[in-house]
Amino acid sequence: MNDNFITEFFGIGIQNGKTPENLGVLWRTAQNLGASYIFTIGNRYAKQACDTENAVKSMPYFHYETFEDFYQNLPKGARLVGVELDDRAADLETFEHPRRCVYLLGAEDNGLSKKAIAKCHHLIKFKSEKSLNVSVAGSIVMYDRGLNKPRS
Repeated sequence: MNDNFITEFFGIGIQNGKTPENLGVLWRTAQNLGASYIFTIGNRYAKQACDTENAVKSMPYFHYETFEDFYQNLPKGARLVGVELDDRAADLETFEHPRRCVYLLGAEDNGLSKKAIAKCHHLIKFKSEKSLNVSVAGSIVMYDRGLNKPRS
């Protein structure tokens, strides 16, 4: 086996994010918690003061105009994991993170699109009575991934 073969990676991004500040905070956390890349679907990233490490220049950043464009460009073998308050979603506390995956978050007001939810391989949620700030939700998911090393 080739020692340079990547056996584990994850990307994280937001579909139709509303506030650029949330993107900056999420990207900074992604850089610190080991994300392989970051992305946006719909609205683009804009440089924010809260991204003090300039993560968008330190790691690969991809932008997709539509969900379809994003979905067609998922890395081969990656599982799409939607973060959504949904009855069908598994609890983050017991979720086994895939070794190769892409975490998709939606904007706080509308969440993920129905099309995105239908295409996700997994949906996850965590105990929260109401929707959390998107950068906080993404940070919790990445932190949990680090605590519970992927097995599948």
